[in-house]
Amino acid sequence: MSSQVPDRSATNLGFGRILIVVYALFAIAATSRSIVQISTVFSEAPFAYTLSAIAALIYIVATISLARTDRTSQRWATIAISIELVGVISVGVLSLIDPELFPKATVWSGFGSGYGFIPLILPIIGLWWLRKTRITDESSTT
Repeated sequence: MSSQVPDRSATNLGFGRILIVVYALFAIAATSRSIVQISTVFSEAPFAYTLSAIAALIYIVATISLARTDRTSQRWATIAISIELVGVISVGVLSLIDPELFPKATVWSGFGSGYGFIPLILPIIGLWWLRKTRITDESSTT
């Protein structure tokens, strides 16, 4: 009877499954929200609604990349989640310094306060998980 040890580099196992579900929920929510905003009231806040669409794309890329387990997908996830973190911090700061830039809230306004600050915490956890499950030359040869 052989016991199989789970692959340490699999981003989609264990806690990674929960992370993927949360990213998928944000991908669906941000995509739906941005489609409605852009198709109905885009002129009210074009900058904010465009940022919502960009956030949606980032969440989609992160979700798909986290679900896959190859090195390229991990790189894409790292890039997407890093951009997400910079976006949340940048939009969070800008929305506090110059609220007129965001007459309507985005997913990242106020550091994601409209979503319980999950948009601020999620990329930090995502980057931690990617680092923990990073594919190294050692893990790909064992």
